[in-house]
Parts: sequence; C-alpha cells; structure tokens
Amino acid sequence: MTVKLSVVINTLNEEKNIERAIKSVSFADEILVCDMNSDDNTAVIAKKLGAKIIFHRRVGYVEPARDFAISKAEGEWILIIDADEEIPDSLGDKIKELIYKESVLTHVEIPRKNIIFGKTLKASMWWPDYHTRLFKKGFVDWGNKIHSKPKTQGQGLTLEAQERWAITHYHYSSISQFLERMDRYSTIQARELRDTGYEFDYRDLVKKPLNEFLSRFFAHRGFDDGLHGLALGLLQAFSFLVVYLKVWEMRGFSAKEVKFEEINEVFKGSGEELSYWMKYGNLSRNPLKRTMQKIKNRFSI
Repeated sequence: MTVKLSVVINTLNEEKNIERAIKSVSFADEILVCDMNSDDNTAVIAKKLGAKIIFHRRVGYVEPARDFAISKAEGEWILIIDADEEIPDSLGDKIKELIYKESVLTHVEIPRKNIIFGKTLKASMWWPDYHTRLFKKGFVDWGNKIHSKPKTQGQGLTLEAQERWAITHYHYSSISQFLERMDRYSTIQARELRDTGYEFDYRDLVKKPLNEFLSRFFAHRGFDDGLHGLALGLLQAFSFLVVYLKVWEMRGFSAKEVKFEEINEVFKGSGEELSYWMKYGNLSRNPLKRTMQKIKNRFSI
C-alpha cells in the first residue's frame, strides 16, 4: 500500500505528552517519531502506540532533527506536529480532504491555538499563529536556524483562522518552563546573532526588549488577553534582553563606558512610541469607531 500521509514528531523527554499527540493523528498512514535520545520513556511509549522510531543526536533545538526526520518519512504528504500539540478531529478531517483529492496544492499553512498558563490566547501574535505544517515531500525545507520559517515551493493554501481547523498547542504551563526554554534557546539565538557579524551595542539592551514589549502588548493587542498578555509581553521582552546580554558574554564581558546621552536618546524615542500606544493602542478594530476615537483623543485635554 502506498503511504499517502506521514506524521513526523520530533521528541526529547516528552513522555507526558507523546501519547496524546500520537492518538490525535491515528488517521495517518505512518507516524514517525524522531527522538533525540530521551532520558525518559518517550520512545518506549511511542513504539507501543505503533509509531516508527528513529533517533537523532541532541542539538538543543528541533530544526536540524526535523529535516532529518522528514527525509526518513515514506509518505507523499508530511504533517509536522510537536509532542505538546494535538490535532482535533475536525482538523484531521480537513487534512484528509485536502490530501486525498487531486489538486496542484503543495503546502498548507495551519492556524495554531496556544494554551499558555492555562489560558487560550487570542492576541499578541499567539493567534492565529500560522505555521506551514502540511506539505508534499520535497516542497518545503526548514534549514538549520532556530525558529526559522520554512522555504516553500509550489501552490500554497492558508486555512481560515477557525479553532476547528487549528492545531492545539499546550504551550508553557509554568514560569519555570518558560525560563528553562528561554535559557536554552537564547544561547543558540545569541550565537546565531554573533555569527551574522552583529557588533554588540549596549543600547540594544534597552531598545530591543522595549520594542518587543511595545509590539506585542500594544501593536498586537496583548492587552486583550488581560494579565496573561501583560505577563507574556514582559517575558518575551526579557528573553530579548537575555539574548543580547549573552552576545555581550560571548564577547568576553568587554568593559565599555555607558553614556547617559545615548541611553537618554533611546528612552526618549521609546517614550514617544509608548505615549502613542498608551493613547491609541486601545482603539476599536471597527474602522469608523477607530476614526471617531482618534478625533476625540486629538482634541481631548
């Protein structure tokens, strides 16, 4: 029988999640688990559930192992999920509909529902959080950079941002989990940043985290998610601070005078942006109401 759909799951110490992930893709013709030599029973559990197991050395992040796993899959179509994700039945039906009908389609962007600290997030780039996860083999390449977007070829499709067609992602469950991953990922990101030729600038310790917070909390309406949105905006900003501090560390903690005037300019520019978002960030998404609110704010004292 020709293998039409292979599901690829990369794992490292995922014994708490792997059963849920595998059972959610039972409709697939092949389930391939690529394990990075877990210390727990991830591979044992996956094998008992009927998955094919292969191994890859630990590299600290998933992209290199993902491309390796894809190369070992036998399906014409590939579906990528993480061990902490789940495919709902409605999305599974949609996937089968797409791949079993003849068409020129080569890849599909699927929305992802992120559940963080016990809440489903709806703003701050956490929704619809599109990812290319379904594709014909040979038409998508991830590359080796952390969190890199895949390169695609051919005819793509973006599923409508509906929860019934969204991957469920059981993301961070605790602050400690966020910080543990941040420490690991930020080291890799700092190394990649350094290797691009970036010259450390201490002003970026202020500018980059602040821009990240303003973008997530105001421009992308993180405040719509309440305290969760505020907390995650601050945590994401902190992760940017750590990345640039680690670049400084890689440069040997080089001593440098901090000039008040330069820092003041950074705060001044960021302060103007903050003032703008404090005034206009909570505007209605309705174009007419948005215009009326701007006029009201323009003439308010």
